[in-house]
Amino acid sequence: MSDKYAAHNPDGLYFLTLTAVEWVDVFTRKEYKQVVVDSLRHCQQHKGLELYGWCLMPSHLHLLARAAEGYKLGPIIRDFKKFTTNTIVRLIQEGPESRNEWLLYRFEYAARFLHRVEQHKMWQDGSHAVECVTPFFTRQKLRYIHQNPVQDLTVAEAEHYLFSSAANYAEQPGLLQVLFIE
Repeated sequence: MSDKYAAHNPDGLYFLTLTAVEWVDVFTRKEYKQVVVDSLRHCQQHKGLELYGWCLMPSHLHLLARAAEGYKLGPIIRDFKKFTTNTIVRLIQEGPESRNEWLLYRFEYAARFLHRVEQHKMWQDGSHAVECVTPFFTRQKLRYIHQNPVQDLTVAEAEHYLFSSAANYAEQPGLLQVLFIE
């Protein structure tokens, strides 16, 4: 795997895209979305994740984030992916999921030839980390993140989408606390 899109600068602010294998629309149930939100909150509180923007879509997650001093972004994202995979797979196995066989098959198939993965692989490798080196680029990526559900025709106004930081930037309460881009 190429490291072209890896977070190399330990102090850098990054635009990240975490994508489900085969772009599977796994984040359609509130329980699965809540796992992602709770895990991001845990990473903020206990793993040094500084979150400036985010948006969870059915098949992917966008973040504008950095690691706090003394932490590394790579291990934070690795642990986040591992925890969310294990938890969501367990929920699929236990819960009333009409697509449980199909989802589990997709995740098992994605893990089949990987020695480092035990049984299921929900996330694609990497996080397509692109460093935000200018204020213009940073604002552009934040706007892109917030406009994702608008472009997808899920909502008419970005701040109406619950699983995003757009509400925070519109001075409304959001599901997660974020640090604001100046």
